[in-house]
Amino acid sequence: MDKKKRIKPEVKKKLSPEQKKALRTGSLVSDAKKAPETKHEPIVTSEEDISRAKEISPFLTSGSSDISVPLSAESIRAFQVYAAMLRKWNEKMNLTNIVDDQGIAIRHFIDSLTLVAHIENEEKKQGRSELTLIDVGTGAGFPGIPLKVTMPELRITLLDSLKKRINFLDAVCEQLQLSGIETVHSRAEDGAKNKQFREKFDIATARAVASLPTLCEYCLPYVKVGGVFLAMKGHAEEEIEQARKAIVTLGGTIEDVHEFVLPGTDMRRTILLIRKIRPTPASYPRSQGKADKEPIM
Repeated sequence: MDKKKRIKPEVKKKLSPEQKKALRTGSLVSDAKKAPETKHEPIVTSEEDISRAKEISPFLTSGSSDISVPLSAESIRAFQVYAAMLRKWNEKMNLTNIVDDQGIAIRHFIDSLTLVAHIENEEKKQGRSELTLIDVGTGAGFPGIPLKVTMPELRITLLDSLKKRINFLDAVCEQLQLSGIETVHSRAEDGAKNKQFREKFDIATARAVASLPTLCEYCLPYVKVGGVFLAMKGHAEEEIEQARKAIVTLGGTIEDVHEFVLPGTDMRRTILLIRKIRPTPASYPRSQGKADKEPIM
């Protein structure tokens, strides 16, 4: 029988509270001696970086006007800081391929804000403004952070599977002094099995590249009965037909399909409002990437 590995006292002192808890429960043994985690040089966004990001302002102003979502001077400043951080961090990690002024302003920020009208309608239906929203597979924070900047009453959860992206999101939220927003490091299918998150949100959304049947399996389990999944897609007519079986299976129904052209571009966009009318069966979402490999069709 192998002897139990012991943790040196000097290493034990450096463990985080979570690691110490894992050590007590026996789930941290061999990994403990690797603690603490290697610290990387902080990625600092300078005032010069932020000043250069002011070039996004005209695109933000015109784009927000086109979608009837007026932006305050404070919000525009927040987006400038966000854009500067996105560019700076993108030099060290792969966050986005879109780094030009118009692209960041329109294809990231304004595209995210096309959800505002749908969320406002949902607030009216629910009779309250402090709705809970989970952004599944948020990546660099879209659409969750732009929504928080413009709709501070929303309580937002940003979920992503890559820790490096979570670190970026935490830095942005701290820099913009956003409250009522949290980050969760988890795969979508794992988080949806967690009682803390399953069927706990008024709204789920995703701006991912996965097919609609796959997105529904990832996102609908997070939505409480009576809530909605706002799926952000490009041209989606064919995908909608392919997803009908998945939507019904997962407890949803298509309530609205909003098609439009993203302002300042020729890009077609679709926002599907999928209402959750009954609980998602416990067997969904399936694990180990099956939603992607074998979508419900």
